Amino acid sequence: MGAIVLMLAMWLAVVLAQPARAIELLRDADVEYGLTQLVSPILQAAGLSPARVKILVVNDGGLNAFVVGNDAIFVNHGLINRATSAGMLQAVLAHEAAHIANGHITRRMVNYGNAQTLAGLGLALAAVAAAAGGGEAATGLAIGTTSAAQRSFLKHTRAEEASADQSGVRFMRAAGADPRGFLEVMQLFRGQEVLAERRQDPYVRSHPLTRDRLRAMEGYVTAYGGDMVANPTADYWFARVKGKISAHTRAPKWTLKRLDEGGYKDVQHLREAIAESRQSRTQQAVRAIDSAIAVRPSDPYFHTAKGDILMDARQFQAAVAAYGRAVNLAPRDALVLAGYGRALLATGNVAQARTALEQARAIDFRDGVMLRDLSVAYAKSGHTGMAALVTAERYALSGRMEDAGIHAKRASDLLDTGSGPWQRAQDVLIASERAEKRKERR
Repeated sequence: MGAIVLMLAMWLAVVLAQPARAIELLRDADVEYGLTQLVSPILQAAGLSPARVKILVVNDGGLNAFVVGNDAIFVNHGLINRATSAGMLQAVLAHEAAHIANGHITRRMVNYGNAQTLAGLGLALAAVAAAAGGGEAATGLAIGTTSAAQRSFLKHTRAEEASADQSGVRFMRAAGADPRGFLEVMQLFRGQEVLAERRQDPYVRSHPLTRDRLRAMEGYVTAYGGDMVANPTADYWFARVKGKISAHTRAPKWTLKRLDEGGYKDVQHLREAIAESRQSRTQQAVRAIDSAIAVRPSDPYFHTAKGDILMDARQFQAAVAAYGRAVNLAPRDALVLAGYGRALLATGNVAQARTALEQARAIDFRDGVMLRDLSVAYAKSGHTGMAALVTAERYALSGRMEDAGIHAKRASDLLDTGSGPWQRAQDVLIASERAEKRKERR
């Protein structure tokens, strides 16, 4: 519980919920598992826990990656699409992990708290999250992206950058990853600093590049690099992550013309399935994903992809079967469980759906679609107080504090006074009231 409070205090201390444009996350079990495979050795080398530090994809085509707390690294899908090697993506993640390992975020939070009163809305929302284990992902996390305060918070100093560069190279070397990926990343951003700030990619604005930094990086890579052995596992998961992200974010025709890129048959079939599904060609999509499953029959995420395709086609019973196989193969994956619960809910199996969705929420609170489905499951099973509570928490963690307060008040009236759920509703009410006071002071 304390770890969740700390994590969300870090995240949400930069919240300016009224007004703020929340970041939108692309939650996908396959992609997040693949990113974990890429970064786990690096996190371990940095002394961080791969089970604790999540890699979350932001639905943004710009080039950016950032951290705002000690438990998550955010990376834009645009950066993943532009990366050309596993080492390049690992370098970005290693650099952000170094900011966590070197204490940059913690020190900056202390400074931010002194200047901005940390005990305000951020901590109130952290308390909500700690009590609820809930969050919002599909419509965004309540981290404002337009405020001067947050821009200042996210901007690293040159000293921090130099420290993160050197540490990141060491972490990659210790993990057996090729540190030359750092030089590839810097080449990607080379020339950005001469552009007007409004035209620069966000990464350059928050991670200042200089000639001195480039020279220093070349020295780090020379000192720590050496001859690195190719890592087939990293290469595969990079191709799969990038392949799936690009298939979801680029035009289907673009994807279908480039199926041979990457060299992995199962990834080619996966990309084809996504492209066909996005064009509502369900039969072709199912045939393609079945071909991927034939290559890796015990891969839970190919079965999940099949469930996604069938859900989009409103073939709910078949989707339940596909997700069910995925759950058997990955029983602790929250996103897989959430998909299973969603399909069960669509077939009218409310009790079993609620069980799966509650399990998903207990593992990962960041999935707003899951919370929405869970509130529906509670409502359908007659637990209107819990339905109102989960809805309130979902709104609170996406920054919609006025709506959160309305549902929290309703939940308080329906739940047993003094119970755990009732107290969670009170937490949301307190957060809502603080947000309203903050709004009035502006």
